[in-house]
Order: sequence, then structure tokens, then C-alpha cells
Amino acid sequence: MKRFFLRTVLVIAAIIFIGMLIPQNLKMPVAGADSNSYNHETFWHEGWGTSIVHKGIDVFAKRGTSVHSATRGIVLLTAEYGKGGKLVLVLGPKWRLHYYAHLDEIKTKPFAFVTQESEIGTVGNTGNAITTPAHLHYGIGTLVPYLWRIDSAPLGWQKMFYLNPIDYLQ
Repeated sequence: MKRFFLRTVLVIAAIIFIGMLIPQNLKMPVAGADSNSYNHETFWHEGWGTSIVHKGIDVFAKRGTSVHSATRGIVLLTAEYGKGGKLVLVLGPKWRLHYYAHLDEIKTKPFAFVTQESEIGTVGNTGNAITTPAHLHYGIGTLVPYLWRIDSAPLGWQKMFYLNPIDYLQ
């Protein structure tokens, strides 16, 4: 039993280590969008309704515009749920979770392998964005907490689990 436990721990540690080494090289997920398509000041913006802070960026585009995976990875979830509306969650390199929300249409399935060329959905305004112009909410979460990111902002302790997508798309 001890041998099995030790072997399991070593395999998990190796998988985590290897996952951290894979480069991510993120690409803008909305077709035709650039740095003028989103507000550079909205990541962790306070006073964001019931969410309290905005944990990503909103990339504005015409409804139906293609949304591609920003990185290669595996689709963990496709759903229509709550504030995110129609959403896709992709596990990418460095054990980061890429969250695509407010989609008009989902064009992938759970456990599909995706690349930056894979269309995973289209821009929309589902969920709590129903009264806003069409856009993609794109967020990056991390399974490995960045403790130095904690600050005094509302929900500042949660900042260790979220990365600013703008830092990786430029």
C-alpha cells in the first residue's frame, strides 16, 4: 500500500512538473480582435455587480464572431450556467484554466483536444450579459496559487487564483 501511495504521489508530481514546463503562447481568442477590442482597465475592476470584481476581460465583437481557444489544451466543460451563460472551460499548459463565457453558440465538446485553430464557440451575450453588447468574457484561472498576488482589494485573497489575460495576450 505504501509503495502504491508513493508511486501515485510521484506520478502526480511528475505530471504537475511537466505541465508547468509546457509553453502556453496565448493567442487572442476572438477572430479579428486586437488590443482596441477590450478595456485594459477591467481586470479585477471593483464594483462589478454581484461578482464584486471582474476576473477577466471582455472582448467586444459582432455576435457570431468565431471564438478560438487561446491555447492548446483539453475542454473540461461546456455548459449553459448562471452568470457565464453559454461557456467553455479549457485546461491548458501550466495547469491554467481558460474560461470563455457569454457565448452565443458552443462549438466543442467536453474532453476534446483543442489548439489555437480550434473554434470553440461564437461571441454572444448570454448569462448575466443579456443586456450588454455581444462580447466574450475571457478569464484565466490557475490551479497553482500565486501567493504574492494577494492584496487589499475586495476579494484580494482570490487574486492568487486569477491571472490578467492582457499580460499574456500582448
